[in-house]
Amino acid sequence: MPDNDPDIDLAADFALLTDAAKDAGKLALTFSGPRAERWDKPDDQGPVTEADLAVDAMLRDRLLNARPDYGWLSEETPDTDNRLGKKRCFIIDPIDGTRSFIEGSETWAHSLAIAEEGEIVAAAVYLPVKGKLYAAALGRGAHLNDRPLRVSGREDLDGARVLAAKPNYDARHWPRGVPNVSRHYRPSLAYRLSLVAEGRYDAMLTFRDSWEWDIAAGELILREAGAITSTRTGAALRFNNPEPLVDGVIAAGPALHGRILDALR
Repeated sequence: MPDNDPDIDLAADFALLTDAAKDAGKLALTFSGPRAERWDKPDDQGPVTEADLAVDAMLRDRLLNARPDYGWLSEETPDTDNRLGKKRCFIIDPIDGTRSFIEGSETWAHSLAIAEEGEIVAAAVYLPVKGKLYAAALGRGAHLNDRPLRVSGREDLDGARVLAAKPNYDARHWPRGVPNVSRHYRPSLAYRLSLVAEGRYDAMLTFRDSWEWDIAAGELILREAGAITSTRTGAALRFNNPEPLVDGVIAAGPALHGRILDALR
């Protein structure tokens, strides 16, 4: 193939992300979550630790040195509008689930993605304590540690295993009544999305505005595993927005995704 073949670029970007995710895990594990220096962000944006900042700096240097013409959007880097003029943009959460990291839990993750003109084209979600690497490239499927992933084929909402925080079951969201589902939760949004892609759970919901870095990587992993992803109103998810927020997320297999939207209308 010619050197400018886009498939070569995508394969190289995919390898860059997965290798960087693994090295992020090695760096994060040099810190002790409960003993790591921590402080609270302004405006009730949650905690941050020295590990978050160290991983962010490492990833920024490594990824932008490899792709200096890409934009950069990360939870732990002050945002600028420079990324908006770039065809491709890194979207990074250095540690998704910082509270879990502080508690010494296993369910925090590194979330790395590349958006091209609003669509995620390469993604990696890595849980270093669990040794789980979820990854996907556009049109090439999704994998967990090289095992192909496929979303659940469940069609009925009643009894479905759903990953969502408690506020999502408030009756005001469900005009036809709160559905009778099996309720589950994980603190990392990236991990929630990946678990649905793995088929261990049937759907994932969040009706709050969601930061792009929390969901970008998991969104592609889900789509490549056969899921439908959307905002809470059913619109397509788009990334690298001027304000890096999306209007909630619904993710499930095609039939169940439709049932959820019907129940919300």
